Amino acid sequence: MEFILGGDVATVAAQYSYLTSALSLMTHPEYGVEQARVLFDTVYDYWKTLPEETRPKFYLHGLSQGSFNSQSTFRILDVLGDPIDGALWAGSPFLSTLWQGVRDGRNDGSPAWRPQFGNGSLVRVLNQEGFADVSYEPWGPMRFVFLHYASDPIVAFTFSSGFRRPDWMKGERPFDVSPQLRWYPVVTMFQNALDMAISLQIPRFGHFYVYQDYIHGWAAVLDPPGWSPERADELTAIFDERPAPW
Repeated sequence: MEFILGGDVATVAAQYSYLTSALSLMTHPEYGVEQARVLFDTVYDYWKTLPEETRPKFYLHGLSQGSFNSQSTFRILDVLGDPIDGALWAGSPFLSTLWQGVRDGRNDGSPAWRPQFGNGSLVRVLNQEGFADVSYEPWGPMRFVFLHYASDPIVAFTFSSGFRRPDWMKGERPFDVSPQLRWYPVVTMFQNALDMAISLQIPRFGHFYVYQDYIHGWAAVLDPPGWSPERADELTAIFDERPAPW
C-alpha cells in the first residue's frame, strides 16, 4: 500500500493478543473483537468530523484473525450514512460471518473457493490467479476485496464437512487443491482441522499469503491514478529483490 501510494499513508494498528492466533481464538477470542471495535470506533468517529473534501481515504485491512476481528467489528449498516472507502481482508478464518455471507450467498455457478457476490460493485474475491474472469458492474463508494487461497484450510474449514461434502470440493477444482483429495465423512473434517497447523509451510499456498497477490488486491481497493499491469509488474520486481521477511 505504501509503495502504491508513494508513502502517503498513515497506519493505525494494534496487537490483539500476546498469544498466537490459534491460542487466542481458543481462549479469549472476544478480547480481539473488543479491542478492534474500540480501535475502529475511535478512528472512525474522529474521521467523520473532518471535512469530506479534504479528509484522507479510510481503508480497513486484516490478515487471518486480524480479518476476523476487523469484520466482526465493522457494522456496515452503521457506516452507510458516511461510508469508508474499502477494505482488503486476507485469509478470513472460517468463523468470520462476513466472509461466510459472501461465500454462502454467492451467485449461482460461482465456486465456493472464489465466489462471485452480487454484481461485484461492493465485494470481489481474489486468489493467486486474480479475480474471476467475469463482467462486474463498476465499483460503488465502498470496495471490499477478499484475498483467499482455495488451499487455505483456515478459510475453507466447515464443521458440516464431517457429514456432507463441502462446496469447495464440488465441481471445478482450483489449481492448488489436489484432484486426489476425496471426501470421507468425519475424516475430511479432521484432516482439514489438522491441516490448519501446517498451513504456513509453502508461500502462496495454504495460509501463506504473499506480496504478489497483495499488490493486485490493494490496487483494486485503492484504484490508484495511472495504475497498469506494467506498474504492477514493476512493483512485483521490487519485492522480488527484497529479502524474505520470514
